[in-house]
Amino acid sequence: MKNIYTRFFTLSAFVLSVTACSLNEAPSDGILSDQITLTPLTLTAATAGNYSTALSADFIRNLFYMNELPGDNVSLSGTTSDALFFSYNYGHLPNQANSYQIWQQCNKIIAGANKLIPVIDEKKSVEFSQLKGENLFLRAWSHFILVNIFGKAYTLQGINPTTELGIPVVLSYDATAKPKRNTLKETFDAIIADLTQAATLMQSDKSSVYASKEVAYALLSRVYLYSGNNTKAIEYANLAINSGRYSLATANDYEKYFTIQPENNPETIFAIKFAQKDDLGYGSIGSMYNADGGYGELYASRTYMKLLNKYPADLRHSFVKVQLNASATDTLRRNGTPKIFVYKFSNQGPVPSLASPAIIRLSEMYLNRAEAQAKLGNDAQAIDDVNLIRQRAGLSGAELYSVSDLKGHATVLDVVLEERQLELSFEGFRPLDLFRNNRTMERNYPGIHPKVNGKQTILPTNPRIVHLIPEKEMLLNPNLVPNQ
Repeated sequence: MKNIYTRFFTLSAFVLSVTACSLNEAPSDGILSDQITLTPLTLTAATAGNYSTALSADFIRNLFYMNELPGDNVSLSGTTSDALFFSYNYGHLPNQANSYQIWQQCNKIIAGANKLIPVIDEKKSVEFSQLKGENLFLRAWSHFILVNIFGKAYTLQGINPTTELGIPVVLSYDATAKPKRNTLKETFDAIIADLTQAATLMQSDKSSVYASKEVAYALLSRVYLYSGNNTKAIEYANLAINSGRYSLATANDYEKYFTIQPENNPETIFAIKFAQKDDLGYGSIGSMYNADGGYGELYASRTYMKLLNKYPADLRHSFVKVQLNASATDTLRRNGTPKIFVYKFSNQGPVPSLASPAIIRLSEMYLNRAEAQAKLGNDAQAIDDVNLIRQRAGLSGAELYSVSDLKGHATVLDVVLEERQLELSFEGFRPLDLFRNNRTMERNYPGIHPKVNGKQTILPTNPRIVHLIPEKEMLLNPNLVPNQ
């Protein structure tokens, strides 16, 4: 994919006005836009440009940090000038750098997609239809990212999605437009409409670093789960699971899952491909999670490790490593916080800071289905899916659940949410998994988060859960209103 970026992106960006340049101006290669026809080559190049935005630290690093750091899987060991500090401790600022960056980058993808979608005639060929579908997917995915960061959970008790504001839904390109925030329902309806159309249009079997109909199905499963439509969440999880394109990694491959190129990993549904020349170094996701080519100041929390350590045979121990002193008699600490490095974003090839982060994995589809089944009262089906994930993690026998043995959990939903915490740790799911299920988060472990009586408690109704819409965006667009 990167070869396409290098070869075509500059030309295609000028051709289709993805950049801010006037169409009346000649680009640097001297070719005027009206001399270029809309061919599969140019449209592929421009679409690759929309994908390429995800390679920037302003996008990918913030996507994972802003969705994971407010949770209880992680422990930040000290103050930092990085804006992730404010995501971690809920101390959001009006012009917080990471909020502005993710807002800008998502809207850049949306603008790029909006330039392409109207000019691609899907009736011309399967290739044109595929490219239009990919841009619809990218637009939907970007809107979904934004509403999860800057909007309240759709299923939050006490809110009405038909009146609660989400984000501006932008479905056409207009550089002068000043869109208002749509309601949560309007936002989710637009995302679902784009993904549904995208799935219909995309008929090519592309690798997991591109969108395909199966990728659209998988994201629809997540969107429907988050909006409380459990029947639809199951339907689209089934479409992805039963497509025949994916399979859970074997135990041996699972231990090295996050070091494998995504195209070579049959469990990966969609990922952002980073080649060695794309390495972000200290700007990578893994830079704060371990000191191998990074800062190593963000650790697996004591709460998470207590959960993981309940079952020593769990292969998910492979993704974390306790740092011991020279005599291996005690855990090293930074500012009193145990140093437990996380390796889900490291060691692709020979580069410690390199990884191709998975956006959607097959294991999530089983857990989406399990959560939806639990909410519909189909306990046995939910337990079956949870046990499938646990067996893949090397657990068996008494380490598995049954409807009659929930191992101390009050409900099957509790079982599912705990398994989501284990399986999807550090991948940006945990905070929203709690808050959209109207559950309180407790951070009862070392770290720099503010504590009362030794812990920090965040209610799902806490307005500080949502990141602030950047003040500079509201100054440019007076139709935007604050989200807190």
